[in-house]
Amino acid sequence: QVQLVESGGGLVQAGGSLRLSCAASERTFSMRNVAWFRQAPGQEREFVAAIRATSGYPSYSDSVKGRFTISRDNAANTVYLQMNTLKPEDTAVYYCAARRSAIILSAVHQWDVYDYRGQGTQVTVSS
Repeated sequence: QVQLVESGGGLVQAGGSLRLSCAASERTFSMRNVAWFRQAPGQEREFVAAIRATSGYPSYSDSVKGRFTISRDNAANTVYLQMNTLKPEDTAVYYCAARRSAIILSAVHQWDVYDYRGQGTQVTVSS
């Protein structure tokens, strides 16, 4: 069982930046497809970004494209989400998720395809 631990959340003013980390308990994390999702109070969980295992190819939702960057440090078994130009609507609990096996590009935004999920980290953006 892979354990995922998110960190880096907090309170920031609109226009500010935060970097979230997703640390995995396994040394082969580089072989996992990983994604970030978020869920605001009273709203459905939504896809934020994903990074492919081998190629490192990133995918983003339209709402964060150009402001957020997903990356990975395979030596550290960690995936990051750099969030810039934050807006109040980015306020949510952010979750990291990883998948055991390969995934087609069209499915990376689906929560249910991921096998491992973290507990989440709160991001609050004040106006």
